Parts: sequence; structure tokens; C-alpha cells
Amino acid sequence: MTIPGLLNYWVVMILMMLGLYTVISQSNMVKKIIGLNIFQVSVFVFYISMSKVKGGTAPILDPAWETYTNPLPHVLILTAIVVGVATTALGLALLVRIHNAFGTVDEIELNKLENES
Repeated sequence: MTIPGLLNYWVVMILMMLGLYTVISQSNMVKKIIGLNIFQVSVFVFYISMSKVKGGTAPILDPAWETYTNPLPHVLILTAIVVGVATTALGLALLVRIHNAFGTVDEIELNKLENES
């Protein structure tokens, strides 16, 4: 295989490692949510890029075509995007409540506040 044939793997691995590094290295919870979203996008890109069939067409029955692309992975990813947006909104709403209650969204500072009380 040539490099263009492996490009989707490289993009997925770079996005995945970038998201994982962001989640592990940052103490700011907003940055952690962004890292989780980057990781999630890498899974979406991987799943969609693997579902393409070379020489395939939309699943509309026509005698001229013999190979069809399955639309199910695209539908599943569309559903996953909606769930991802909802969980991101919930996480950010919780962070707003945490910020209002404690005055910070930094994990280290929240742990210090917890240990003081």
C-alpha cells in the first residue's frame, strides 16, 4: 500500500493521540471536554473512512451496478454525532454549575478545595 492508501489511518491516529494527550495532560475541565471531542471525531473519521467500498454506489437498485455501499455506518455515525453533541452540552452545563459553585473549573484547584473542607 502507498501512503495515500494509509492516509486515513494516519489522520485517525494523530487525532486520537491529540485527544488522548489533551485529556490526560490538562487540568482545565473545558480543555478535557475538547480533548474528548477530538478523540470522538477520530473514531467518526475512522468508521466512515472504513465503510467506503471502492467502486460502490448508493444502494439504489439498478441493473447497471453490482457493488453497493452500505449506508448503515453513515447512519450510525450521524446518530453518534447527535449523542456526542448532547453529552458535550451536558458536560459544559455541569461545568457552568461547578464554576458558579466553586469559582473554578480547574481540577487541581477543585481537589484543593475538597481537601480543605
